[in-house]
Amino acid sequence: MLEINLLPVREERRAADLRQQLMQIALVLLITFGGIAVVHARVSDQISDSRERVEQMKQEIEAFKPELEQVEAFKRKKGDLQQKIDVIENLDKARNGPVRMLAELAARTPERLWLRSLRTDGNRVTISGESLDNELVALFLRALNESPYFEHVDLDGTEMGKAKDGLKFVKFDIRATLVNPGPGGA
Repeated sequence: MLEINLLPVREERRAADLRQQLMQIALVLLITFGGIAVVHARVSDQISDSRERVEQMKQEIEAFKPELEQVEAFKRKKGDLQQKIDVIENLDKARNGPVRMLAELAARTPERLWLRSLRTDGNRVTISGESLDNELVALFLRALNESPYFEHVDLDGTEMGKAKDGLKFVKFDIRATLVNPGPGGA
């Protein structure tokens, strides 16, 4: 029988397989490192672009700072002017308020009813007076309730006063809240 030595062929085949596997590993490593390099280059470019945009935005912010300071100064001036306008309006209301209230009282007071005192505490008003009868007091209360200058008009009480010149008088006390009806009611 013939004997053939196959060992060198097997060794050559193993060496070829080993070389092929090493080449495949080297190729995979080369592709992996190439991919990593490409991704790294893209990320580096994005970082560089982002830094450039940040610097550009900082420069724009610095360029707009004087304008922003002007806007803030205008806002402060506007607030100060608004405060002054509010003070002037309040002074005008305070100046005209008592005049309007007294004019309204004079217009709404019926004949044979006399006001003896008028006290104010902020926007609360207390009116004391005398009348010939309770019907006139009720008429006066209704008139004050219809007035745009008075709210929450309440009768504190009435009592019979001393007779003067043969006439009996009814004393009364009224509480109310003074309101400013605004430009439409002025």
